[in-house]
Amino acid sequence: MTGPEVSARRAEAADSALVTSIIAAAFQHDPLWGGAMARPDGRTDHHLLFWRLFVEAALPYRWTWLTKKGEAASIWIPPGEVEMTPTQEEALLSLADEHLGPAAAGYRELVERFAAAHPHTEPHYYLTLLGTHPDHRGQGIGMALLAHDLAVIDGLHMPAYLESSNPVNDKRYEAVGFEPVGKIFAPSGRITVTTMWRSAR
Repeated sequence: MTGPEVSARRAEAADSALVTSIIAAAFQHDPLWGGAMARPDGRTDHHLLFWRLFVEAALPYRWTWLTKKGEAASIWIPPGEVEMTPTQEEALLSLADEHLGPAAAGYRELVERFAAAHPHTEPHYYLTLLGTHPDHRGQGIGMALLAHDLAVIDGLHMPAYLESSNPVNDKRYEAVGFEPVGKIFAPSGRITVTTMWRSAR
């Protein structure tokens, strides 16, 4: 794979707002999550509240990466750790109930389906979120950041797992060594998520 070289650093607690803003902007129109968090009134400002929970839950692991210029961010959960504590999970579902109206039930079901599909047989790094701010999209920065992250993981000789919520990204992930291993069907029935595994190097 060819593309731009990026310089990346581990995000700190002080970067929470920046990482959240990148992820929220990147996923605002995502085929899966954009629909799952849609409100009857069409507003999207609540997205920040949802993504902030994911970011703040992951930052203590020190496996959230930022490009040096803040164009893209990746959020990993290291082996043996959880994406959210039970308290954080309950806060997430409470946000759904508060902001999504009738769609809250579908969001809850989607979260459960992601959890059920997650592999637990082998320790691995879990790419929970990878996003490039729309102002910098189309330059290969997100995939360059992923290549950076995978080089670090390869140095640890560990496998990696992700869920591709946008079908256009599946081939990109395959190009860096991920293989499709399963599907997650959205409650609406209109979107299919591909689960992908990359063996240890």
